Amino acid sequence: MPTADLVITGARVRTLDPERPHASAVAVRDGLIAAVGEEADVRDWRGTGTEVVDLAGASLVPGLVDCHSHPVWGLEMATGLDLSSVRDLDGLRAALNTAERTDGWVVGYGLDHNAFEGRPIDRALIEDVLGDAPAFLRLYDGHSALVTGAALTAAGVTGPRTFAQRSYLATDADGRLTGHLVEHAAMDLVGMVVPRASHAERRARLVELLSAMAATGLTGAHVMDLGDLDLVDTVARETVLPLRLRFAPWCMPGADKEALDELVALQERAGRHWRVGGVKFFMDGTVEGGTAWLEHPDCHGQGTDAFWPDPAAYGEAVRHLHRAGVRTATHAIGDAAVRHVLDTVESLGPDARLVHRVEHLESVPDDTVARFAPLGVIASMQPPHTGYTRADRSDEWSRRLGEERASRAWRLRDLRDAGAVVALGSDWPIAHFDARAVLATARAPRGAASARAGLTGLQALEGCTSHAALAAGETSAAGRIAVGFRADLTALGVDPVDAGGDEVAEAPVRLTVTGGHVVHREV
Repeated sequence: MPTADLVITGARVRTLDPERPHASAVAVRDGLIAAVGEEADVRDWRGTGTEVVDLAGASLVPGLVDCHSHPVWGLEMATGLDLSSVRDLDGLRAALNTAERTDGWVVGYGLDHNAFEGRPIDRALIEDVLGDAPAFLRLYDGHSALVTGAALTAAGVTGPRTFAQRSYLATDADGRLTGHLVEHAAMDLVGMVVPRASHAERRARLVELLSAMAATGLTGAHVMDLGDLDLVDTVARETVLPLRLRFAPWCMPGADKEALDELVALQERAGRHWRVGGVKFFMDGTVEGGTAWLEHPDCHGQGTDAFWPDPAAYGEAVRHLHRAGVRTATHAIGDAAVRHVLDTVESLGPDARLVHRVEHLESVPDDTVARFAPLGVIASMQPPHTGYTRADRSDEWSRRLGEERASRAWRLRDLRDAGAVVALGSDWPIAHFDARAVLATARAPRGAASARAGLTGLQALEGCTSHAALAAGETSAAGRIAVGFRADLTALGVDPVDAGGDEVAEAPVRLTVTGGHVVHREV
């Protein structure tokens, strides 16, 4: 009989396998699960080279997966001064006044829209504390930034531009550029001249980041961008990637047949613990930025345009990829954007079930919630985003939407109760990557989200395991602890199903195993 590379005993195993829901021991060989059962069932798998781990009563579950993350591109997004703790304009000015310069620049990220306290986002609010320094400050949503006049000058930007996608350089009543860059194309104009870390620095940061993610119990991430595949492959060849990464490159407005065929060809790229799998679209932007596509305008009269100026062209691109067997994920936050994605998937026919997904869907009406399960469209949601809203709805997100739309925020439970697949993630660096926080917040969403939006402990766990596997089309290989499945495993000091949400959020991570490799162990 062959021997195992790893044997885990003394565990309270939640397999999520209906054939055997519970066990106490698991054996792993060649990156796959070789045996599941009691200690007697794995005894014969032990050999002289077998590593044996006694979990002493800890809970073992299928490896946790972040279904929406940016661990490679996010290294650039989360660069410089962390502004996530800034709560008001005085706090922002104080932080910038003492900020370190990088090649003369002030670079920051994570700035909450609420810090402007309802004021228009304008460089005039901060330039006097920065002197002549160019500055590039990303807003928390990743879809907008505030830059100074010196930064605009460095990028050669002197006036408004037109773009193939919904994106713009904000101006005031006099036509002056305010420095508020809205959506990716506008941000890229200045972002391309911002100082960038070296390859060696980015490699070190990637290894550090993935290790930190594994320390929260994560064994995988659905990466919603292409990132730097050469960097990822280099690291994967030199060491074991702590997380299994599945990349979805972007398809932007204006993509022709050649560009779509290139996206199809990219699906063949893969390495150890990473692969390209799917394509990411944007149907809108964000509520706070005024670019979420809404059925009715927000309180500033914005939000009535799709990210694709021609929404029908989006549908044609999805159909092209669907015919080629490529899965898609579409960023859709507003009610009109979500509806358009559902209409598009419905037009594909019954073979589109559990192939395509919607990312975010922050506010949707009842009739839209009811369509997900019949169409087989996967809802990919990020519970930590609720932390950017307030229970009294005084936050920018709620104010822009108004009472009715804000009252239907992050309908996690409604979607599950309606039979939909709900995959959960963090959207790092928009929110922290801690998998335990995702599980806990899914059970008790914050701010404007209703208490009834929370999932059960089991539903939350499924959102990062079995439903994550459904979202990736990997149900024959992942999402359960069963013989022949990938040996991606997470051990927590508490049972993530029965323990309270607060306990889960603080639970010790005893062990993280990815592809049979122990990538984190509590000392």
